[in-house]
Amino acid sequence: MKVNAKHVVFSVIAVASLYVLYHNERFLIDSSHPAWQRYEAFKWWLLPHGIFGAIVLLFAPLQFSERVRQRFTKAHRVMGRLYVVSALLLAPMGAYIQYYQERMGAPRSFTILGIVDATMLMGATTLALLFAFRRKIALHKQWATRSYAIALVFIAGRFVMGITGWETLGVEIIQAIIWSCLALSMVVADVSIHWKEIRAALAPQAKPIAVRKDAVRPRIARVEV
Repeated sequence: MKVNAKHVVFSVIAVASLYVLYHNERFLIDSSHPAWQRYEAFKWWLLPHGIFGAIVLLFAPLQFSERVRQRFTKAHRVMGRLYVVSALLLAPMGAYIQYYQERMGAPRSFTILGIVDATMLMGATTLALLFAFRRKIALHKQWATRSYAIALVFIAGRFVMGITGWETLGVEIIQAIIWSCLALSMVVADVSIHWKEIRAALAPQAKPIAVRKDAVRPRIARVEV
């Protein structure tokens, strides 16, 4: 049975997202959750940041669907624009929220991490938009893939910390995990972009057929006089 790599990848992303939603974000539907005390000071920044993040994470998988892109071209463009606007707004909001938390005891290194993450997301998204406007579709797809990979750092970091229990080991470990996810996002994105070439390069090559020397003999034409 042939396995569709794209379906496997998005299934893993869906499972990780559901886990993070339950493990990290279920306080959103519980107004009495203790987490609200920590977020009270910047909740009006956190709310739009979360909404834009949800748009990015929900719409992005549909953008990679060939069927949606071909059959619902207008919807593809609308969702793409919403993705771009959301990514370009949530990124600086996230960096500002991290900066705001410095006054609550968070280290400056976390702010730097937030700024780098936001800059990478905004840069990749802007390039994807630019290439779309210029009809350079191949480059547009590549930078859209990188943008989505960076956006998934939010899910990947929390998923890794949750299933390993490393989220309780201190801020240094948390930062190390997020930095690692951010760095690996580019590697994973480029592997995805060049997956066909990688598979072709790693595929076993057919061995040349050996030909016996005695099987190839020159045919001498008989000349009758």
